[in-house]
Amino acid sequence: MPTKSYGLICPVSKACEILTPRWTIPILTEMVYGGYTKFSDIKRVLGNISPAILSKRLSEMERIGLIERVEDKAKGTVDYLPTDKAKALNPILDALAEWAQRHIEAELAVCSYDLSLLMWRLRGAVIVDELPQRRVVVRMNFTDEEGPFPVYWLVYEPRSRIVEACVDVPAFDVDLYIETTKLSFGAVLYGRSSFSREVSEGRMFFSGDKVLERTIDLWMPKSILASVDGTLQLAAAE
Repeated sequence: MPTKSYGLICPVSKACEILTPRWTIPILTEMVYGGYTKFSDIKRVLGNISPAILSKRLSEMERIGLIERVEDKAKGTVDYLPTDKAKALNPILDALAEWAQRHIEAELAVCSYDLSLLMWRLRGAVIVDELPQRRVVVRMNFTDEEGPFPVYWLVYEPRSRIVEACVDVPAFDVDLYIETTKLSFGAVLYGRSSFSREVSEGRMFFSGDKVLERTIDLWMPKSILASVDGTLQLAAAE
């Protein structure tokens, strides 16, 4: 990396040669913003990247000075740390994210994500201080999920203050049922719509505990990008 030059002297073209090989920007994003430094963690949060490709990209990024490989032989661990060169890209990554919010249609931006990966992330981001201090079980059915697990349960235990995302039916009564689509739910999380609008559009349905339903905007996390001014909204239902 870079594998082939554009043959141009333009600095933007040179930057693209370095940064555009597949997965490079997502790897940097998870390192810089997510704080993930271990191979297994980076693999987990990226989801669809193969171990071979991840290993290759990390080696390439180390070679060009974007990351530093730190080995602790006593512990038998390896961490990959973003260098100052990589951190200097932060304003650019911020600008790219905001550009995407304002200029990429919602239907394209949030239509094809890995649901299992989203739910894994979601379980650690639920705002538990806004939940009732008792066990809470939320069943979420994604009607457009083509994978093997269209239904997830979020289970909150107040003693541990931990939310788990399960694909197996828990041995507890369900407090709140949510039926939606990946497009609808993703749009809400990224500020492309709202829970109330999705309900009125007929793309999201709630049943069960009315307090949980009415306070969902408080306990269900949203992306920091949801507040970007001028974010393109999901089109109205036909």
